[in-house]
Amino acid sequence: MSTVFPGQIKIPATYYRGGTSKGVFFKLTDLPEVAQKPGEARDKILLRVLGSPDPYGKQIDGMGNASSSTSKAVIISKPSVPDHDVDYLFGQVSIDKPFVDWSGNCGNLTSAVGAFAINNGLIDKAKIPDNGFCTIRIWQANIQKTIVAHIPITNGEVQETGDFELDGVTFPAAEIQLEFLDPADDGEEGGAMFPTGNVVDDLEVPGIGILKSTMINAGIPTIFVNAADIGYVGTELQDDINSDPKALEKFETIRAYGAVKMGLIADISEAATRQHTPKVAFVAPPQSYQASSGKQVEKESIDLLVRALSMGKLHHAMMGTAAVAIGTAAAIPGTLVNLAAGGDEREAVRFGHPSGTLRVGAQAVLENNQWVVKKAMMSRSARILMEGWVRVPADTF
Repeated sequence: MSTVFPGQIKIPATYYRGGTSKGVFFKLTDLPEVAQKPGEARDKILLRVLGSPDPYGKQIDGMGNASSSTSKAVIISKPSVPDHDVDYLFGQVSIDKPFVDWSGNCGNLTSAVGAFAINNGLIDKAKIPDNGFCTIRIWQANIQKTIVAHIPITNGEVQETGDFELDGVTFPAAEIQLEFLDPADDGEEGGAMFPTGNVVDDLEVPGIGILKSTMINAGIPTIFVNAADIGYVGTELQDDINSDPKALEKFETIRAYGAVKMGLIADISEAATRQHTPKVAFVAPPQSYQASSGKQVEKESIDLLVRALSMGKLHHAMMGTAAVAIGTAAAIPGTLVNLAAGGDEREAVRFGHPSGTLRVGAQAVLENNQWVVKKAMMSRSARILMEGWVRVPADTF
């Protein structure tokens, strides 16, 4: 007898470019019923959609593009929290391992959440103007935070094309303004904004030594170190780091020991199953360099240099959540980010990253001898690349 193989099931989905990332977006109620709640079935579906785990590291049999910036899934649903318009849940899908990391947010894909919600009937039509901006309050379910997105509307529909340019994205698009309200951690995981209570710590890393570090929970848990302390200058591009296995191992070691000190994990062995957070970034004072596009970034046009790693690789531009961490740390005197930018009090910085520059702002105030960040702000853009259905084999879950 011939073998009978299962067919495929169709799941409504939208493929978005949001900021400098790409991801597959789902409406919660469009997922198979068993995947409408957290668990193994949901993770298996998302892994199969993206083409993971792939021992070849290419995600050829899925929607992923073999980088942390493009191996992402988003689930959008009606709001679970009063005074919000929509819930946003983000999954960072591992490329070569069978797991989905739900521990943090994706700031880049945040820019597409409001547009997806409007296009999929999750926003009251009375709230959508004929022309102007639709203000959408997003509940970021991974980190339990509020994000406000201002979505441009033309003739009652989301405006996606425009002249806003974002380094790391080839073509211009419509500008979407994002406000990350109270972006610092409120103590649910890993403590407060500065989990150790210090704006700068001595982080002891076996095989590397003691590194000055700023460990911050804002936007996403992030460990900042000085580029010079680890043998870099801050102008490095992707290949300078990603082609060097020893460098990647060094950064992963820093990340693991920093995660323990931040209280995010109890033992360094747990870092292997928590790849999305924390992030590791290195900073340096401004200097001129040539971005990956060939564009010349002049020293005078930026306040500092920042390079960040995501899922074990140097990011081609900058993660949106890490940009929030950068803006927040820059606003607080004495952090390594603030010192690299000159040490002055500031409400915004423009930093150089591998693809160019990005401006991010933050409002920080001192309350009861503790720094509090009210919100961080930045602009992004988003565009639908494809919409319809994704297909997965029926025996996936």
